[in-house]
Amino acid sequence: MSPLRAAVAAASRRLADAGLLVGTAGNVSARVGDRVAITATGVRLGECGPDEVTVVTLDGTVVEGTLAPTSELSLHLGVYADGPAAAIVHTHAPFATALACVVDALPVLHYQQLTLGGEVRVAPYATFGTAELATHVRTALEGRSAALLANHGSVTLGGSLDQAVENALLLEWLCQLHHRASALGTPRVLTEEQQADVVRAAIERGYGTPQEV
Repeated sequence: MSPLRAAVAAASRRLADAGLLVGTAGNVSARVGDRVAITATGVRLGECGPDEVTVVTLDGTVVEGTLAPTSELSLHLGVYADGPAAAIVHTHAPFATALACVVDALPVLHYQQLTLGGEVRVAPYATFGTAELATHVRTALEGRSAALLANHGSVTLGGSLDQAVENALLLEWLCQLHHRASALGTPRVLTEEQQADVVRAAIERGYGTPQEV
């Protein structure tokens, strides 16, 4: 059995343990070359095992596994066709989903959001599993590693499966931050100049990377 199937199953369980995946809602995939391992439809993600992950080609043909892939397969394959992402996480995480029911975009309140590309766009609502939804999400992800789906949930990308999971966790934290800040008053949004200063400082200091003393 492909090690990639086990890795996707483990990522699903990790996200469920963190409260980002509940029941069968959400999906996870990872790509290596022309193969994509993706959670199967109807799987309880907190208990997901390797045999509940299906491997498909980039045109959606099943090549490994006995279960039908998630209904959002076209979304995943479309995003892989758009760029170099190695993994995709789609959740119905509580704070991300709540904000996706209210805001038109998630503004940059905290500099860590810049690791996702800046302001997080909200893809217009469309029925799950449709080509229309996939198109909306692909547009919202242009130049970004995260997007919210109106009245639905969120999607994050990564250069690795671990990074896609970490981005999902970060996005949920940022949505929770926005919720709490909004309850206290009108949040202060970082200006473009402040965001540019953060980017420069991060590059100069190697921010987010372990460094020897």
